[in-house]
Amino acid sequence: MSLFYDLQININGEYTFFLNQDVISKYSGSLRKMIKQSKKKRNKKNKDPEVITIEIDEFPGGPDGFELVSRFCYNNGGISIDVSNVSTLYCCSVFLGMTEKLCFSNLLTQTETFLEEVFYGSWNDIVLSLKNCEQEQVFLHADSYGLVDKLIFSALTKISRSSEAFSPSSPSSSSPSSAKNTPESDKRLTSWTVSCGRSNEWWFDDMSSLSPMIILKLIRITGAYKTNVKSLVLTKFLLHYLKTRLQTKSNKTELMRNKLEYSELADTAVRGVVSAGKTAFSCRKLFWVLRVLSSFTLSRESKTGLETLIGEMLDQATLDDLLIPAAGGSRESGFYNVDLVIRLLKMFVKSREEEEEESNVKEVGRLIDKYLREISPDQNLKVSKFLGVAESLPDSARDCFDGVYRAIDIYLQSHSNLTPQDRTKICRCLNYKKLTRETCKQLARNPKIPPDVAVQALKSSCENQEHRTQEVKLVNKSTCRSRRHSQDKKHVMLHLKGFEISEKLAEELKTKGGYNWKVMDSFREGL
Repeated sequence: MSLFYDLQININGEYTFFLNQDVISKYSGSLRKMIKQSKKKRNKKNKDPEVITIEIDEFPGGPDGFELVSRFCYNNGGISIDVSNVSTLYCCSVFLGMTEKLCFSNLLTQTETFLEEVFYGSWNDIVLSLKNCEQEQVFLHADSYGLVDKLIFSALTKISRSSEAFSPSSPSSSSPSSAKNTPESDKRLTSWTVSCGRSNEWWFDDMSSLSPMIILKLIRITGAYKTNVKSLVLTKFLLHYLKTRLQTKSNKTELMRNKLEYSELADTAVRGVVSAGKTAFSCRKLFWVLRVLSSFTLSRESKTGLETLIGEMLDQATLDDLLIPAAGGSRESGFYNVDLVIRLLKMFVKSREEEEEESNVKEVGRLIDKYLREISPDQNLKVSKFLGVAESLPDSARDCFDGVYRAIDIYLQSHSNLTPQDRTKICRCLNYKKLTRETCKQLARNPKIPPDVAVQALKSSCENQEHRTQEVKLVNKSTCRSRRHSQDKKHVMLHLKGFEISEKLAEELKTKGGYNWKVMDSFREGL
């Protein structure tokens, strides 16, 4: 029995291998040392040393990785090595000390020889070897042994030679062997410059299949880690990568598991976008960036920087750009992200005030009127949010407030349970002096509009007429008594029968405006 089975090795607490000590220790220096130590302990305790048990934690590749090593040992040092397993085998051979000191052409030598061919081989071999590194139980070892850096460096060299997207600053930095985990090499690895062009994007899809841990390493090597991304092509790649990961439904669990890594990538992408600025990204493209990156957890600084950039270009936006769904699935605060639009409007107004110019402000005013009409039917849209949008722009942004009134009309029809206070409150964003005469008539006929508001609108309409003609007379078309009142120099204000106005407003109209009062039963219908 001892010839075939005198060693038990438990890997990561998951699986136990039953092996022969002589076969395994012939190739592994680390296992040979552990076997000797176990024998000494058992001899001191006078126990039978025939079967030794060894426990190994955090083994590269877990039980699958150790099974490959076992096959290598039992096959007299022979195993099929390819790009799908070379990274795992390399990490296992380093972990177990499978060097030339033990036997000729040991596993470490074979994997190093194969990797040298990969470093200078085809693009697909490099990507597949990186794919092998990203396994959860392999990556930490591959990273600490410098393998990940070497493979990424080789990938960057391939990209630079094929598209001139990346170019090293010195000839010495073109060798993968220089990619070691040392401070000196880190300085060399950050000396890449990047140019941009559509021909430089051929590698995007292949690299988008890799894990965020690998991409973060790529960002560090190119010198963009936690700094401004001056490379436009790298920024475009990050946006492409994040969009691709979102579109893959099977990645939802992976997105949550690597939430921190994705957040770092999203922040890095924002820094690149903000650094490139308006010259590289149109307003529509920036809204696309915002939609993609809002699915990740952005830092406050990144969010503010991106929103500021978009806000300054809001005069180039379209209605479709603004209709961004609210985050989350509950929709309790409304279907659309109204808070975002309010923040963008504030950024826009602030930028115009700082520049002391009002160019294209009216275009934004017309855009926001359309936006208000679009979001008004939303049953979860609060009055405060409606007003937040409507009042974010100064009065000078609108020559006419008819569009705002139409949005209010839609809102009141869609929210039939509003209190009188809320119906009055939502009308405060109207500038009655900038309503057309026809719209004033429609407002007065509207049964959803509170009487106080209707009277205020009519008063403003009368004052506008007086200012233009210096002689304004409201004529009661349904009675001939208007002639008698027309002889009075005071204006005629019609009291809506069945609708009460506040005593304060009535007194103000009477004392300050000098208005006479008449009652007309069907006033709303008669306008």
